[in-house]
Amino acid sequence: MKRFLISWAVMTVAILVVAYLVDGIRYDSLESLVKASLVLGILNLLVRPVLILLTLPLTILTFGLFLFILNGVLFYFVGNLVEGIQIASLETAVMGAVLVSIVTWILNKMIGRKE
Repeated sequence: MKRFLISWAVMTVAILVVAYLVDGIRYDSLESLVKASLVLGILNLLVRPVLILLTLPLTILTFGLFLFILNGVLFYFVGNLVEGIQIASLETAVMGAVLVSIVTWILNKMIGRKE
């Protein structure tokens, strides 16, 4: 349970940082940020592996670059699913998803988490 809560907090902070850095990603409240990080975590845990498997040929053809698009689509979906989170476009979502991954990695290194 502790590991889950830490992951959730890290994801929430990462989305907060990315919303500050990227024009086109906005949130209305801390509550919407927390909900968005929870939904994104669940999608990454349950849906992303299935999508990776289904798009494997395309991922291979693009030398893995399609995974950036896939992550962006999931991030964009979160923006449409969670009330209070606005993501302007798919392009913005792809940029945001890449930055969320980078910020999450940095935060995990800062707190000494090994993922």
